[in-house]
Amino acid sequence: MALARRCAAETIGTFWLTFGGCGSAVLAAAFPEVGIGLLGVSLAFGLTVLTMAYAIGHISGCHLNPAVSVGLVVGKRFPASELPAYVIAQVVGAVIGAGVLYVIASGKPGFEIGGFAANGFGEHSPGHYSMLAAGVAEVVLTFMFLMIILGATDKRAPAGFAPIAIGLGLTLIHLIGIPGHQPLGEPGTQHRPGDLRRRVGARPALALLGRADRWRGAGGRGLSAGGERLGLTRAGMGAAPTVPAPRAGTGPAPTVPAPRAGTGPAPTVPAPRVGMGAAPAHRALPG
Repeated sequence: MALARRCAAETIGTFWLTFGGCGSAVLAAAFPEVGIGLLGVSLAFGLTVLTMAYAIGHISGCHLNPAVSVGLVVGKRFPASELPAYVIAQVVGAVIGAGVLYVIASGKPGFEIGGFAANGFGEHSPGHYSMLAAGVAEVVLTFMFLMIILGATDKRAPAGFAPIAIGLGLTLIHLIGIPGHQPLGEPGTQHRPGDLRRRVGARPALALLGRADRWRGAGGRGLSAGGERLGLTRAGMGAAPTVPAPRAGTGPAPTVPAPRAGTGPAPTVPAPRVGMGAAPAHRALPG
């Protein structure tokens, strides 16, 4: 088949891998209440490869990754003369996929550029793993992925099952790698509110973890659970004023400072319980 047609298939396949895998991390990993989490993102990457392997595997071989193409060249399963064209096609597909994902993600109110499903180590790693640990993981996981591809596509292997093995292999790689260095995803931030606030901005973080940026009930009696975890308020994204519970015998309940402009009415303070303020009234005993 003509090289141009095979490169076009690689572009489409890499677009799908980038859009589907990274899209699941950016749009759905930590969606309030129904987020797919680490397992969902890992499955999404595996499913993109599995579906494209069946769709374009008979056209281009479905490499979808320069590392795979280089590995196949080293294994003498792919001609080195066609490697540059494949790599260019894969990069173009990935750029298009990231661009489409950006257009969709930026359509949400309050969107700000953050990690955007980037790799990382140190403070950009969900587990704060070092650069050495992340590098070793990348080398080992990529090597094992190539072993799966070369073995599953060998002529002696059962026919028709290679896409399943490769897709599940990529799923396993992400289950192992995401907590350490986020090989292709960003779901780890759903468990690190402070990191999420720093990397995507206060408003998107509150919307993501706080089930929307809003007060609960009439009178603004506090933030949603996610907002409390982030220490954010609606106005200024500062901490909400806390009201300490009065101790027994200390007198009336403390006053609450007036809220800033635009923060809504001041929260109400419940009346002190018996023994925590003024003495309760007693009924007269019968004579």
